[in-house]
Amino acid sequence: MEHTTSDGRILVMTAVEGEREAVLRGLKGDTRFVVELAGVGAPSAAASTALALAAAGDYRLVISAGIGGGFAEVAALESVVVADAIIAADLGAETTEGFSSVDELGFGSSRIAVNVANVQRFVQALRATGQTAVAGPILTVSTATGTAATAERLAKRVPGAAAEAMEGYGVAVAANRLELPTMEIRTISNAVGPRDRA
Repeated sequence: MEHTTSDGRILVMTAVEGEREAVLRGLKGDTRFVVELAGVGAPSAAASTALALAAAGDYRLVISAGIGGGFAEVAALESVVVADAIIAADLGAETTEGFSSVDELGFGSSRIAVNVANVQRFVQALRATGQTAVAGPILTVSTATGTAATAERLAKRVPGAAAEAMEGYGVAVAANRLELPTMEIRTISNAVGPRDRA
């Protein structure tokens, strides 16, 4: 059963303090939101989110937010990507035939579903403010992609992949365990592939 009431607050999880501060600036003191640190990577994000949810059980939505890498064909620099699927892109096994996800191996699911209608409404609201925004799969990776070859493999593995980050799947797993809806929102800071620190 998914919680759909408007009661309760929204928990926003960011990986690092700089992202947390940016989200807080944007929220301008709106008390409907609580912004906590997830830490870097899906394991830390899952544990931190579970602890935050256990400490205050009145949340109605959990959001993983921050910066991320954009797949150039889908999400340009400074655009916002809202996940229409949250996918653990490297959760599986490497085989002689290539990568097999945990789904293909029969050990669970590498995807967390989101409310796609809500995602589309959110994207439209962002666009109405003049922000470039797209909906698409956001990949959770353990290692940020640093080569064009890896970027190409990921894009082939998940058609339409829009962005990658390191925490979304962990945050979503914790929310999912408590049957809370979840979202992932990323502002694109770099292209997926060879790193440009500028």
